[in-house]
Amino acid sequence: MIGQSAPAFSLPATGNQTISLAGLAGRIVVLYFYPKDNTPGCTKEGEQFRDLHEQFAARDCVVLGISRDSVRTHENFKTKMGFPFELLSDPDEAACQAYGVMKMKNMYGKQVRGIERSTFLIDKQGILRHEWRGVKVPGHAQEVLDTISRP
Repeated sequence: MIGQSAPAFSLPATGNQTISLAGLAGRIVVLYFYPKDNTPGCTKEGEQFRDLHEQFAARDCVVLGISRDSVRTHENFKTKMGFPFELLSDPDEAACQAYGVMKMKNMYGKQVRGIERSTFLIDKQGILRHEWRGVKVPGHAQEVLDTISRP
């Protein structure tokens, strides 16, 4: 997928809006997929993107989080954590499937299907430039910012 057009999406989001990739043309997009609102790893990941948000914005970059949670749950999570970016709801897994982030995972000894923590960097022309799969949270948002900042 690297070097090709990023899969299109149009999803309901916080702020009572629908966000589509086409509507973000001309801006760099960081799309991060995470398993679930209000869980420890997902909270820490969101906090890192929140804490670096001004630096992303200074590079004309839009940060968006996507999970299968409802917009209502996203609104509560966003407010509670003070996220300055929007969270998109993908309950039908359309974007999750398009980006290939649905995986079988072990949880408490059982196989469950869920989102593999993944981040995608899309350039101003809508081309996928970088992807991180199986993301480990510590330092991840900084690594994404460093990648954007490279000439």
